This record gives sequence, C-alpha cells and structure tokens, in this order.
Amino acid sequence: MPEPTTVQNSGLDGAADMAEVDRVIRQRLESNVALIDQIGSYIVGAGGKRIRPRLVLLFARALGFHGAARFELAAIVEFIHTATLLHDDVVDESSMRRGHPTANALFGNAASVLVGDFLYSRAFQMMVSVGSMRVLEVLADATNVIAEGEVLQLINMHDPDTSVEDYLRVIRFKTAKLFEASARLGAVIAQAPAELEEVCADYGRSLGTAFQLVDDLLDYEGDPAQLGKNVGDDLREGKPTLPLLMAMSRGSADERSLLRRAIVNGEVERLRDIVGIVRRTGALDATRAAARAEARKAQACLTRLPPGPAKDALLELCLRSVDRSS
Repeated sequence: MPEPTTVQNSGLDGAADMAEVDRVIRQRLESNVALIDQIGSYIVGAGGKRIRPRLVLLFARALGFHGAARFELAAIVEFIHTATLLHDDVVDESSMRRGHPTANALFGNAASVLVGDFLYSRAFQMMVSVGSMRVLEVLADATNVIAEGEVLQLINMHDPDTSVEDYLRVIRFKTAKLFEASARLGAVIAQAPAELEEVCADYGRSLGTAFQLVDDLLDYEGDPAQLGKNVGDDLREGKPTLPLLMAMSRGSADERSLLRRAIVNGEVERLRDIVGIVRRTGALDATRAAARAEARKAQACLTRLPPGPAKDALLELCLRSVDRSS
C-alpha cells in the first residue's frame, strides 16, 4: 500500500481527526444528482455517534499510523453504515431515527433504497483509491456478512422460538461485523502483524456486540427523547431480542403466552404490561450483564496495545458502550 500524505493532528481528543473525517464524508457525498445530495446530506447530517470511524482512527493512531488514508477509511465505514441504515429503515418501516424522521418517511422507500445503493458503490470507489487489496478484502467480506445478517434477522422476525444463539448470530453479523472491520482496518493500514490485527478485530467484535445488546435493552427502558426513536419499536417490528427471550425463559406460563403473541403479531397495545414483565423477570439486568461481559472481553484485548491517549480512548469506549441511556 503506498504511503499517503501525513496529516498533523491538532489535539489528542480526536476532535480534529473527526472534523477531517466529516470533511471527507461531505466531499465524497457530492453527486450531480440532486436527490442523492439531498438524502445523503440529510441522513449523514442527522448525527450519530460515529463510533465505527472512531475505531479506524483510534487503532491507526494506537499502532503508530498517522497517514491521511485513515480519514478515507473512516469515511468509508461510515458510508457503509449509513447505507445499512437507509435499507434497514425501509425494511423495518421505521419513521424516526436519531430524533428525526427517517429518510424513507420523508423521501419514500424507493429513493432511500437507491441512495443506499449509491453509498455502497461510492464506498467501494473510495476503497479502490486507498490502493490496498487487503482493505478491499476486509470491507468486501464485512459488507457481505452484514447482508447475511439482515436476511437472518428477517427470518427471525415474528418468531418467538428464536434461540439466544440465533439472536447473537444476527448481532455478530449485522452489527458487530462492521465494528470488527473498522478496528481491523486501523491495524491493516498500520501494517500491524497478523496476530495483532486479529486482537484489534476481536475488540471491535466484542464492542459491537455489547453496543447492540444495550440498544436492545434500551428499547424497553429508554427515554424516547434520548433514544431518538420510539420505545417499543423492536417489539412493533416483531424482533425477538434478548430482553424478550430472557423474559420468556423466566416468566410464568401466562407471561410467556403474552410475550409470544406480542412477538408473533408485533403488538404494542400492551407495551406497558410487556415492559413490566421484562423488568420483573430481571431480563434487562441480564441483558446489561451480557453487554458488560462483552465489554470486558474488548477491554482485555487492549492489553496488547502500547499505552497512550488512543488506548485510553478505546478503554473509555468500552465503558460508554454499556453505561449509556441512548
């Protein structure tokens, strides 16, 4: 891989790096088709935690790489993530994300799907510009696995007999895979040894799993104003997430029957009763405990990294991934 131009960082908090990523995102979003500009700018501008691009930047820095290619890769993973959101919201018939109307609610399903396709193809154009076959391999594999995860989730929808193992497989494919790829890319561009690359990928996979577990429990205990979506959306969409699966395994026969019907029919009319069952059975505590276990796995991976601000920031991400309300 050719050595790119080095970009100086003006601070250790990462703000300058993320500002550069945002600049690359907006530059690469440009299209001669006005609707693409409009929808792309809308969803990217709606905010988000930008965790995946941060992983690229932090692992690259932790391993001593300061070249400009890290900004391109960070923008690529954000484009892939954004494309999945556009497609997800159409499949799930979602109307709100990050506290704003979804793109499909504003512009229609067809436009959202097609702009998602544009973002995928633009991401692959950007991959080629980096000039690394290994980068292409990592991201092509991740994109394919994410698509498999979407289909697996579709299969599980409205199925109350989904196993915890099947649920976790969806998480690892659909969400954790891009976290894993983002962390791995930081090691790839730093030309880290294969063993260390795998350690970085393990961190990303565990962090992504923890992050999604908390997302799923917040669907039953979160504040809509903080979440940026409606509480109970997962239930409305018939998603058998871990809080529901744990509640069914621990509840009474009548409670199990109610939860099964709710998953099959996507019922939210009795959401208050369902939330009560989920809380009473300790399913939320069990889900957060599972998230904390994954976060500890991620933390353990960091022992292999040299000390410094980037490592400290990655440790902080582990803590924030589970102790959050949005």
